[in-house]
Amino acid sequence: MISFKPLEKSNIENIVSMMQDFYAIDNYPIDIEVTKELFVKFISNQNLGKTWLICDENETIGYVILTFIFSFEYKGTIAFLDELFLSEKARGKGIGKKVIDFIQAEAHKLKLKVIYLEVENHNENAQKLYLASDFIVHHRKLMKYSVK
Repeated sequence: MISFKPLEKSNIENIVSMMQDFYAIDNYPIDIEVTKELFVKFISNQNLGKTWLICDENETIGYVILTFIFSFEYKGTIAFLDELFLSEKARGKGIGKKVIDFIQAEAHKLKLKVIYLEVENHNENAQKLYLASDFIVHHRKLMKYSVK
């Protein structure tokens, strides 16, 4: 049985360990101590977003993070599906669909207007999951500016 548990301070070590596995897939850098501090800050302020551990019975098999943004264009709070990670042994079993269903239900409860996300071009399984769950490829191009 898949369940979702809000992240608590006592689980930060666990989620950071999973995050290291997630970032290793695409060779993203991660500063473990900074990440732990960010989680403490993040879960202490409900206005920033929400994080859930994904559990199968009593085993944590992944996590999902929604971050919040206020948008005048969308007339309220929108979210960015910042991260969705499932352990390797949990992939390909339909759990990703359950996670997306959960997030979409939470979006209604939270009165979110839109959920945005990024997906790597090579991650075809994730793209198929999102498209099958009513996400669409946005007509705008995502751009970024790194403040130094």
